[in-house]
Amino acid sequence: MMKYRLLLILSLLLGATFSAQAQLTIEITQGVDNPTVIAVSPIEAGNAVLPEDISNIVSADLQRSGLFNAIDRANMLSFPRETKEIYYKDWRVLGAQYLVYGNAERLSDGRLKVTFGLSEVLGEKIVLAQVVHGSNNNLRDIAHYISDKVYEAITGVRGAFSTRIAYVTATPGRDNKLVYRLMVADADGAREKLMLESREPLMSPSWSPDGKELAYVSFETGRPAIFSQKLGDASRQQLTNFRGLNGAPSWSPDGRKLALVLSKDGNPEIYTMDLASRQFTRVTNHFSIDTEPNWTPDGKALVFTSDRGGSPQIYKLTLASGALERLTFRGSYNARPRLAPDGRTLVLVHRDGGAFHIASQDLISGDFRILTSTYLDESPTVAPNGAMLLYATKRGSKNLLAAVSIDAGVKFLLPAREGDVREPAWSPFL
Repeated sequence: MMKYRLLLILSLLLGATFSAQAQLTIEITQGVDNPTVIAVSPIEAGNAVLPEDISNIVSADLQRSGLFNAIDRANMLSFPRETKEIYYKDWRVLGAQYLVYGNAERLSDGRLKVTFGLSEVLGEKIVLAQVVHGSNNNLRDIAHYISDKVYEAITGVRGAFSTRIAYVTATPGRDNKLVYRLMVADADGAREKLMLESREPLMSPSWSPDGKELAYVSFETGRPAIFSQKLGDASRQQLTNFRGLNGAPSWSPDGRKLALVLSKDGNPEIYTMDLASRQFTRVTNHFSIDTEPNWTPDGKALVFTSDRGGSPQIYKLTLASGALERLTFRGSYNARPRLAPDGRTLVLVHRDGGAFHIASQDLISGDFRILTSTYLDESPTVAPNGAMLLYATKRGSKNLLAAVSIDAGVKFLLPAREGDVREPAWSPFL
């Protein structure tokens, strides 16, 4: 059954029909019941028009988290730029609990100096005050930085708005043969960037822990091979080209190794590869299929999928001792394990009846929770702050990305404006 499932996934990937590529959009479908009401006053540079509206980006970031309800700018009674311009009564009338405000100033060297603050309306107190510098080219970076700081100041959790996502799209070419593209974008889908285009399938992108490289599988050599590519200059190198399967690369937390799946010895097994020496170490040895490795946050163990117990389930392998532990027991199908940064929350694909959902399992309490309600969910990837996860799903005949919070209270979709997208990978903190 496991072998059939792997072949089915591969055939679906190779035979799927995709339409034109386009930037991702955001559709919030569910937020918390009582979101924090926040106002983000326009952050402007005097009369100069900035190429990006910083405040709109901050509002959208916070709104997308599902934890905040941002007041529409048209309903604001004033636009304070600094603390002395705040009339707290006006914001209480609007029901605001927090206010973000600031001002941009053009310096003599052409850079922008952005001063921003966060105030608690009811207590009439300043919660946060900072200065950040940048240029016109990184106004979105400045906006995401502000969002991160505001989010952390209010929730106590580090914001992940400044992170990025990688994903794969495919579009019919002129001869109707699919063209595959490895893309990287901001976490909100903006500033989409093409990293690689190929007439052969691309899959399984994985971020290096410093966020500067991607490892992925490409079929450009006529069979699956693992490559790594630097985001800065797009330079790339081939890491494997063994006969049979070369797949599922996963970067170790220290960036020195990859975990991967090879069938060069006749059966899909999990190996680790030392990136400096190019030495491979086989870490599983079983007649079953062992696949989809992912490192624990401390780098001491791997979680992976295996059908050695008769059906696909999640196992944990401690590398130093070789100790093996089965982690999942609920149902007959659990696969594609990913661990949240706390090392305690396991995210996976779970089959419930005839549908595949994303689920989470607390490895200490054993609490198991199905997080999604669509019918063909796959490829979960967890944000570096552990608050949200991305996954691939379907809406009708369309493939798209979706997001859900670990507690399932917040959900949103990231469909492409045109076409389909899948295989998401969330970056580390950058």
